[in-house]
Amino acid sequence: MRILVTGGAGFIGSHLIDRLLGEGHEVICLDNLYTGTRANIAAWQQHPLFHFMEHDVIEPIDIAVEQIYHLACPASPVHYQADPIKTVKTSFLGTLHLLELATKYKARFLLASTSEVYGDPLVHPQPEDYWGNVNCTGIRACYDEGKRVAETLTFDFHRQYKTDIRVARIFNTYGPRMLENDGRVVSNFISQALRGKDLTVYGDGSQTRSFCYVSDLVRGLIALMQSDCLLPVNLGNPGEYTILELAATVQELVGKPIGITFRPLPQDDPQRRRPDISRAQQLLNWQPTVPLREGLQKTIADFRQRLG
Repeated sequence: MRILVTGGAGFIGSHLIDRLLGEGHEVICLDNLYTGTRANIAAWQQHPLFHFMEHDVIEPIDIAVEQIYHLACPASPVHYQADPIKTVKTSFLGTLHLLELATKYKARFLLASTSEVYGDPLVHPQPEDYWGNVNCTGIRACYDEGKRVAETLTFDFHRQYKTDIRVARIFNTYGPRMLENDGRVVSNFISQALRGKDLTVYGDGSQTRSFCYVSDLVRGLIALMQSDCLLPVNLGNPGEYTILELAATVQELVGKPIGITFRPLPQDDPQRRRPDISRAQQLLNWQPTVPLREGLQKTIADFRQRLG
């Protein structure tokens, strides 16, 4: 198939492209390189079925494709809060333009949404029918509400134009090619540990997260794209760890004597985050298989190589 991946030079997008090209598809990688890097897709530059387009999804694009994986949007607080208005524009205008493209060419469209649509959840674990607890005027709203309106657009295009849609709500994902400076807890801890610095823990470290290895997530995205499911689907690892538990695991795996520095919790930081993946299990026959320790070992090896 001829497949467009927006945000394809990013962390998740580049792993998705690896898989799609490996399956023999023609892939068009579209990225403005705001958080993506050419290094992530360097291995494919000379491949006859790979094409790179440097383009910002805020601007319209017209290219005939059969499937669209729409991943383009800064996804970490450091990056989406750096220019919050652009983040909202990316979520709204970018999704609008890609839905218009999908409708024009009758392409199947998959939106990479996020667990952040649930905000700081009052329901645990979070099922897809939970409407969320989001501060619409807070510092995270540019991303949280941006993705919520992207979902709104996606379902309205389906209702109004019969656009063929899929919606994935992605929970914390980690693995090789994460940006060292993206401000996420896994990349923060690994970067700090490898440099022999104290790990920075916000709050008391009792808040929880789930961590899905990138190969599991990519497998889930492809399964959703190939399915008949028109409902939002959580994709993440239901294993739940406190931030302090993650810190202890990274300390052990890096093998250096590293301390912990505690800092105040950022505004609207979720206290608990864990996906209910019943829908993915039932409709996609999908669940993650990579244990946290194994995934962290692979991620640490990648960071070690890049950081020297």
